Amino acid sequence: MDVGVAKTCDTTNGVYQALKNYKMIHLITTQSSADMASNLSKGNIDAIINIQKNATRPPITLNIQYTKASAQKDGILQSLLNDLFYRINSAANTAPQPVAEIKATTVSGREYKYIDFILPGMLGFSLLSSGVFGTAFVFLSLRLTLVIKRFFATPVKKYSIVLGEAIARLVFSWIGALFIIAVGHYFFGFTLVHGLTTVANMLALSAIGLIIFMGFGFIISGIAKNESTIPPLSNIITMPQFLLSGTFFATTAFPLWLQSLSNILPLTYLNHAMRQVAFEGAGLGDVTHDLLILGIWFIIVYAAAVKTFKWE
Repeated sequence: MDVGVAKTCDTTNGVYQALKNYKMIHLITTQSSADMASNLSKGNIDAIINIQKNATRPPITLNIQYTKASAQKDGILQSLLNDLFYRINSAANTAPQPVAEIKATTVSGREYKYIDFILPGMLGFSLLSSGVFGTAFVFLSLRLTLVIKRFFATPVKKYSIVLGEAIARLVFSWIGALFIIAVGHYFFGFTLVHGLTTVANMLALSAIGLIIFMGFGFIISGIAKNESTIPPLSNIITMPQFLLSGTFFATTAFPLWLQSLSNILPLTYLNHAMRQVAFEGAGLGDVTHDLLILGIWFIIVYAAAVKTFKWE
């Protein structure tokens, strides 16, 4: 759980130090007060704490703000805090006068449902599978059956073959993406802040992601000797991204060393951009950092594809 620490919070007392030792709680101290308040209302963080020392009893008060946008985690955090304060007060042996107390408030905000997290991940998962497995199988099959060689007996250009496959795969992927978004929105309440504009932005991101993932497919089709070698080679690329790119659970739950690995993978940035567009209402201009990383991956992947891809 991500918990913001107010700028006026006393961080020298035992309560704060005890919270730092909870592995389930990630204390955020780098954001400004305005950013924390905004992120709390959006559900990007789960609570804000402000610990104060008092001149009278109880000597310590923990003021905490919860948000309706992250209601699922509130109960867990409340349970942790109640357990912590029970142990602190029991150890002080000052009953019925506690040495620390909790004062809680809840701010309103747009609810961040689980479907708002999982659906962009599922969409990225679908694009990665289609781009890598689909492209690798198609072009290896065309090469082994000598279909590509027959194409070269005609005026068809190489780029036309690649472009035709890309357009066909993009159209089918867009149809699949629209189906996933429609089912998520109408049956599970998936948030589309700006309606059709948000859908259009998600489809644009889908196209960018698919083109990059197809590059991996070109590489594998050039390396693979036969169709039986495609699945293991493809899994080397896809499985780490399925598990580590925030597809099914947030990367903040990982150890720091694993988060560093997650921040290298292209699917991480596609998933993040999708979620920003869908729930935050961001435009493509607001996710330029994610697009920049994806652009770097595009250059790397297609540079490798040019070296490894075989036409015959």
